[in-house]
Amino acid sequence: MLQHKLRALFNPENYHGWGKERSYFEGWYFKLISKDEKNAIAIIPGIAMDSSGKKQAFIQFLDGKKFTAEYFKFEAENFTANTQVFKVSIANNHFSSTEISLDIPQLKGNLRFKNQVPWPSSWYSPGIMGPFAFVPFMECYHGVLSMDHALEGSLEIDGKHIDFSGGRGYMEKDWGHSFPSAYIWMQSNHFSKAGISIKASVANIPWLTGSFVGFIAGLYFDDQLIQFTTYNSSTLIRSFVDEQNVEIVLTNRTYKLELTIERDDATELASPIQGFMDGRISESMTSSIHVKLISRKNGKMLLNDTGRNLALEVAGNIPEILKN
Repeated sequence: MLQHKLRALFNPENYHGWGKERSYFEGWYFKLISKDEKNAIAIIPGIAMDSSGKKQAFIQFLDGKKFTAEYFKFEAENFTANTQVFKVSIANNHFSSTEISLDIPQLKGNLRFKNQVPWPSSWYSPGIMGPFAFVPFMECYHGVLSMDHALEGSLEIDGKHIDFSGGRGYMEKDWGHSFPSAYIWMQSNHFSKAGISIKASVANIPWLTGSFVGFIAGLYFDDQLIQFTTYNSSTLIRSFVDEQNVEIVLTNRTYKLELTIERDDATELASPIQGFMDGRISESMTSSIHVKLISRKNGKMLLNDTGRNLALEVAGNIPEILKN
């Protein structure tokens, strides 16, 4: 068991719930956009355990264009995970870093992922959590499996065949016992040209006897991943939310990143509270984001572009994380 936990620590994509029996959840998020961008969906498989030890496996399906969501429950015994790599099965549904296979009456088919862009990982900074990955009492942990990749294959959704070949995908995951009390999360990899992807989040993070506003952002641009994180000497300059817009401004030693989001209609999803999926959040997959990347050395505008098919969640007591 300890060996499995250590392997997962340094491989964030792997299952982390070895030995967990209560107040725990773990879920993987697969964002899938067809080539013609007429279909934008998310598939979220996972496992949930409440404070009394009641367990269930689940697969959530979000249709971002139809603004609908479905939650499929399974007995926990139907959930299995590989001890060596990220391979998870829920009944006849299979998930990994390279493909998914779905076999639910409303959702069937196979998709393969090519040319993934993972978040860098090292022994001292395992994935996007960085050194916080070693802290044992975090409320929620996070991992990015791929900032951007190509899709191959098709799905049958409610009897309709949809070809995703040539589309774009994104993969991430969360595990712990609850989502933050307030957070903003966003992701898009549909810009004016291929090879650009943005992922950013700002959240209220419980810490010892208090809390702090933590943030993680990554911009994949010009074949490099530019990171803005709480632990790499970056600074949150601004976080603003109203009914129509979200604004986030970050700096690191080299760059200034300005994100301006136009919010669109959202769909309700289940979210974890003390391990079980009893909470509710709303996610949009049709918002848009304007991204500016500016050199702090000479003020040169390095990127000035608008992203489509933005996945966006704004949840909880947002005043906790606003900064103007």
